[in-house]
Amino acid sequence: MVSKKLLLTNAQGFHMRPASVFANAMGKYSCDVMIRYNENEYNAKSLLNIIAACIKCGSEIEVICNGTDENEALSEAVQLIESGLGE
Repeated sequence: MVSKKLLLTNAQGFHMRPASVFANAMGKYSCDVMIRYNENEYNAKSLLNIIAACIKCGSEIEVICNGTDENEALSEAVQLIESGLGE
């Protein structure tokens, strides 16, 4: 298992488009990918789970990956979030 805490910096937070980009990107990995936010964990491969988390700009989240390709998944997750999810 690998994880990293990150600050969500895109202005609108995890709204529909960036949540979709993130969920689709994480869906190609076989490992489990979770987002920990406000003491809850959300499936990062599920668009609806990410939207339900209501993660706003400036929020600290932790991305947790567990499985065979966990390092690759975490690396892409970090890159996506640090780049502002394309916004």
